[in-house]
This record gives sequence, C-alpha cells and structure tokens, in this order.
Amino acid sequence: QVQLVESGGGVVQAGGSLRLSCAASGRSSSNLGVGWFRQAPGKEREFVAVTTYAAATVYSESAKGRFTISRDNAKNTVYLQIENLKPEDTAVYYCTARLWGGRSLQLSGGDYWGQGTQVTVSS
Repeated sequence: QVQLVESGGGVVQAGGSLRLSCAASGRSSSNLGVGWFRQAPGKEREFVAVTTYAAATVYSESAKGRFTISRDNAKNTVYLQIENLKPEDTAVYYCTARLWGGRSLQLSGGDYWGQGTQVTVSS
C-alpha cells in the first residue's frame, strides 16, 4: 500500500510561485511513477504532469513552460514547481502514483491518490 500526502498549497497573488510536495510512504518513490492532476471548481479533473519511475517527464500542453515536476528519491518526495501563477491555476492539486508507472499515468492517474492541496490564485 502506498500513501501520498500533498502539501505546499495556499493563497498566492497572480505572478507568484509555489512548490507543491507529494510525500510517499509505503514504497520507495524510486519504484513509483507519480503524477499531478488538478480539479477546479465545477470542472473535471485534468492532468498536469507526470514523472515516470525512470524519471522521464510528461506535461500537459497547458503546463508546459510554467510547471516543473521533479523528484527527490532520497526524501521519497515528488515536487511540482509552478511559476507565474494565474487565476485559472486555482484548483485542488492531487498527486497520484502507480508502482512502476509510466507515461500512461497521464490518462487517468494511478492506483493511489492523495487528499489534495488547495491552490488559490488571486488577481
């Protein structure tokens, strides 16, 4: 069993930045593909970025250029750095994982999900 805990969300002014963290327990993150999804009010959950167990990365078109996914396997943590935040980035951000997960995580996520962290961007 894998547990995921997100942190780092908050209220930020437009143009600011945030680094979200997804701490994994139960398995080494080096064995996990991990993705970030987000869900804005009244909208469906959407894919943001993935880092595969082999550390390859995939981004949604809307995330390219401002979002960076990275991992620190020594800390069993995956990060999502968001630059130049916009009001439309306001959402609950979830991390998800699958053992030996690859690029297909972008389709519907993994087998494990965190509880989410709220990001609110004020204009």
